[in-house]
Amino acid sequence: MKPADTDGERLARLRLIRSENVGPVNFMRLLARYGDAEAALEALPDIARRNGRRRLRVASVQQAEREVEGLRRIGGRLIMAGDADYPARLAQAEGAPPVISVLGDASLLERPTVAVVGARNCSANGRTLCRRIVGELGAQGHVVISGLARGIDAEAHRASLDTGTAAVVAGGVDIFYPPENEALQKEVAEHGVILAEQPLGAEPKARHFPRRNRVISGLSLGVLVVEAALRSGTLITARYAGEQGRDVFAVPGSPLDPRARGANRLIREGARLVESADDILEELASGRTSLFQPVPARFEGPVEDAGFALDPGDEARSALVEALSPEPAEADVLMRASGLGPSDFNALIVELEIAGRVQRHAGNRYALNHDG
Repeated sequence: MKPADTDGERLARLRLIRSENVGPVNFMRLLARYGDAEAALEALPDIARRNGRRRLRVASVQQAEREVEGLRRIGGRLIMAGDADYPARLAQAEGAPPVISVLGDASLLERPTVAVVGARNCSANGRTLCRRIVGELGAQGHVVISGLARGIDAEAHRASLDTGTAAVVAGGVDIFYPPENEALQKEVAEHGVILAEQPLGAEPKARHFPRRNRVISGLSLGVLVVEAALRSGTLITARYAGEQGRDVFAVPGSPLDPRARGANRLIREGARLVESADDILEELASGRTSLFQPVPARFEGPVEDAGFALDPGDEARSALVEALSPEPAEADVLMRASGLGPSDFNALIVELEIAGRVQRHAGNRYALNHDG
């Protein structure tokens, strides 16, 4: 993405990503369609109206200015996609956040980075192994990234405070979550860096954690799992890492311990078995392609980069709505059913999603909302 070349465009980009139903994918689609954020903001009310939505919450100039000033007061700042200091590895990840809040030393993210994640209710052995491996990674110049959760995440941050640590939080950078990690979060802000996709003051919600996990893996060369249940956010991070082409590593554990089953499954699926940091460093230095290759969801963006029609018209809109149903369908199926070309489809699916009539699912699939 080209950098925002004026203060007005920077503020407009912040307003755009903070507006209702505009996530990272639609942000990029709107910029591609309208050329800049200011033009996209002007178009949002019309997009909502012609798709049956009377009102759409568009972030105000005052709201954006308050966020910028609030960050400045606590020593933080915004980094936008296209800025010279936007993390290069994250910029390569699909669905990367267009705007991130940063508190601390963002230059740490220019160094080699490894994510270390795992169980909240980790074992004593898990804590010990985490500290040892993180210490070895730090001694070799690697910055350790995690999510400031209880358990393994917290151990990873504590063990890397002196060598380089980065925390990605699910809420705002000023929100302490979980509350018992407040002191640790302050230490990370002082000695490392904290990043957030959510705005200042945002309390973390369940839907924010998967996006947080995607940023953790996107920032990293590889992801190490130290204990994880079969159903856990840790495995979501590992799956994202595989989809993003990152290496996936896992510490094996006893089959009798439920906390080891997730890591053991990752190893069976091709993750590199890790007993020490040397196993990670050797793999990263080899340049080999990771054997851990989950079936990736296709990019949830414009179809075949076909561009966007400026106004496909009501007839085309009706045809697409008729083709949609509450059951998710792939974009090419919807285009055949509606008779639309890629440019008309791209334009309309963005509009319907922003108006809240359509929900996007993994694999470039779309479904009508229940009230759509």
